[in-house]
Amino acid sequence: MKKRISPKKNPLVYECSIVAIGDRLTEGLGVEEEFAYPALLERQLMAIGYRYRVINAGIGGETSSGTLSRIKWVLRIDPDIAILVIGANDGLRGVNSDHIKSNITKIVQSLKANDLIVVLGRMRIVQNLGETCTTAFPKIYQEVAEIEKVILIPFFLEGVAGEAKLNQADGIHPTAKGYRRIVKNIYPYVVETIRIHRTKKN
Repeated sequence: MKKRISPKKNPLVYECSIVAIGDRLTEGLGVEEEFAYPALLERQLMAIGYRYRVINAGIGGETSSGTLSRIKWVLRIDPDIAILVIGANDGLRGVNSDHIKSNITKIVQSLKANDLIVVLGRMRIVQNLGETCTTAFPKIYQEVAEIEKVILIPFFLEGVAGEAKLNQADGIHPTAKGYRRIVKNIYPYVVETIRIHRTKKN
């Protein structure tokens, strides 16, 4: 009896790549890597025909200064698009908003200088840090997005922040269900970026 040979599957060929830069919210603290937002986003893009690889470049505890110091390493991946979500740890530590803005601006400029299209995710900080901090902090992202002309996600954790059922026991980091909600929120902005990228290629 002849042994049945299964046909070989063709290896997946990606059209381009997206790098997700950030802290534990990007890394996916407390969930399996396949349930963190970069992996979920890649699956959703692939499902509708966007063959874009999404690389998880999140590091736990990362600050805007840390991201700036490692941005050359990120660029070695040679991505086409970057989703930048950073600054929450700076805000929680009371880092001066001008310093955070300066760091994020330099990160965005480095990415753009290497011909990446950038999506910037806005973060917010808890109210008990004082009105001055909580008001100034979200403005950082709006100002950087306007000056550097990049796409802005109005609030990365929209519909997830403060929702116990979508967060882990610490009340800060999303569950797998919370990450699905995040992907749903950011998806239109990512698709807009992909369309811009495809137009540039052509």
